[in-house]
Amino acid sequence: MNEERYKEIEQQISPPTPYGMNLFKAFLVGGIICAIGQAISFFYIIFFDFTERTAGNPTVATMIFLAMILTGLGLYRKIGQFAGAGSAVPVTGFGNAVISAAIEHRSEGLVLGVGSNMFKLAGSVILFGVVSAFFVALVKLILVSLGVVTW
Repeated sequence: MNEERYKEIEQQISPPTPYGMNLFKAFLVGGIICAIGQAISFFYIIFFDFTERTAGNPTVATMIFLAMILTGLGLYRKIGQFAGAGSAVPVTGFGNAVISAAIEHRSEGLVLGVGSNMFKLAGSVILFGVVSAFFVALVKLILVSLGVVTW
């Protein structure tokens, strides 16, 4: 059988990908995750007297913590199977990536297993986040020193 015939048979047998439904599920779950994050932010503003600006960091930390708990319980995987990128794109995907690697390599020990593999996937996110924050701050510093923008 040649390659063209194989592709033709594969297209006939394979069910069509439900792009519309996948987009809807990703949008729905991503929106729900963001709405939960907004509710947590309002919680910090109302009960702990944070401002909108200062409530961001504890909100992000709480969302990552909740994602890690859900990953440890095996629930985040099910959310990810249902929603696809809708669960991976928000900050909760970062928490899931860190804990998933830690759980997967825990049998190799705390240092060589958990410690060395925990940030393999998330390490690039941290690295590029820090580097991009540095360059944004550098550009802002230059623009402020030139008087283009005010602090």
